[in-house]
Amino acid sequence: MTQHVRDIMTAAPAAVAPQTSVASVARLMRDEDLGAVLVVDDDRLRGLVTDRDLVVRSVCEGGDPEQTTVAGACSDDLVTVGPDEDLDIAVGLMREHAVRRIPVVDDGRPVGIVSLGDLAMERDPESALGDISAARPNT
Repeated sequence: MTQHVRDIMTAAPAAVAPQTSVASVARLMRDEDLGAVLVVDDDRLRGLVTDRDLVVRSVCEGGDPEQTTVAGACSDDLVTVGPDEDLDIAVGLMREHAVRRIPVVDDGRPVGIVSLGDLAMERDPESALGDISAARPNT
């Protein structure tokens, strides 16, 4: 049976506006145990920011995290997939573009996100990545 992206995606992922401070996004990630947050403007996907993006594109630059907005830290050249796409399409896109997460959009609006961990838990739950992805956070 063919699986679709919607079968394993995280629906209604966390999203922030481009003018949200880097510090606010970092707190959201900490509080919600997230590794990525969508950046949305007028209900349209503008970018995706990961915890690594916050460090590499913001903190290392020396700006004030309370004043620096996430617009400058997010990836805005995104690969996206639709919720009704075959799951193998998402896997292929992740491989081709070397990304760990792909936003799921429907008519240009973000409806979910699918991650490498989601795929590991679905396709190979006994693998090390599947085990790690299924484990409770170690905070």
